[in-house]
Amino acid sequence: MRKFWETEAEAAPPAPPGVLPAEAWLVHGPQRVHLAPATLLAPMSGITDTVFRRFIRGLGGCGLIMTEFTSGDGLIRSERVARRYLSFAEDERPIAAQLFGSDPEVMAEAAALVEQMGFAVVDLNLGCPAKKVVKCNGGSGLLRDLPLLGRMFARIRAAVTIPFTVKFRAGWDDANLVHVALARMAEDAGVNGLALHARTRQQGYSGNAQWEWIREVKQAVRIPVWGNGDVRSPEDAAAMVAATGCDGVMIGRTAASNPWIFKQIESFRTTGSYLQPSEMERAALMRTYFGMLVANQTPGTLGKMKQFAAWFTHGVRDGAELRHAVYEAGSEHAVMERVEEFFMARVARS
Repeated sequence: MRKFWETEAEAAPPAPPGVLPAEAWLVHGPQRVHLAPATLLAPMSGITDTVFRRFIRGLGGCGLIMTEFTSGDGLIRSERVARRYLSFAEDERPIAAQLFGSDPEVMAEAAALVEQMGFAVVDLNLGCPAKKVVKCNGGSGLLRDLPLLGRMFARIRAAVTIPFTVKFRAGWDDANLVHVALARMAEDAGVNGLALHARTRQQGYSGNAQWEWIREVKQAVRIPVWGNGDVRSPEDAAAMVAATGCDGVMIGRTAASNPWIFKQIESFRTTGSYLQPSEMERAALMRTYFGMLVANQTPGTLGKMKQFAAWFTHGVRDGAELRHAVYEAGSEHAVMERVEEFFMARVARS
């Protein structure tokens, strides 16, 4: 399945923007979560903390945001874990908490705590490929044990009244694909929505996402299905929906390098076009995010500022100049100064 961005000369004509869904629902009994538009911010460890989530919310266009993935065992054992990973502000709603772990009883207890904390959705991580997570049979490690997953689905479903969703990969490797079987088992257990990162655990984040696997899952179940993987532009989002029939798109790494992506997708859906940020808008965005990090006293603020500057300036003319300047900065204030100097110089040259 060829993506819009792979080879312009060979790619199929772009999908019409109208194919993008305007809304979606996650429903469990009387509990209903409305997603408008039908886009999701993927959970990303070390990235989707409360500051980044509020930052994305402020830019608009994202239907549901998710926390960083959080250990179910850690949550029930330590209040510090809850404060660090699962604190959220009212302006983040609707918000989902993502948990990982391998013990059905522990995960059910952690899910119940998530509901008590006021989250709209609890999500189970079956996609993380990190060795330290897989070693404990968490994340994508659980894709090798469907019977255990069946018990976990049932226990979590019985423990909460809010919608319960699952984010997963297609299988451990190409020889052990379980996406369709897992999706059907999840639906039978009462799971209310699925998000498929269309890669295997063996792939990690390399190679291409196989969108046809998303289509196979969508055709196998009646509950909402979100596609994840290789959505880098609004055109990609439309192409994914057109090719797979999925109910919306989930975006991860692209949101870190282009935080406007959700707003651009919504503009593309409604008008057929979208704007690229100007130099001054980029500067204002970095000021806003960095200011939020400092005000929130986020752990590792300086490192996060450097990390975001590196992502955000890839593809920006002379971006390596700013990345080097930020890398050399020894304080949050110095980072802010160097960002300001870089963009002011760009405007002066223009």
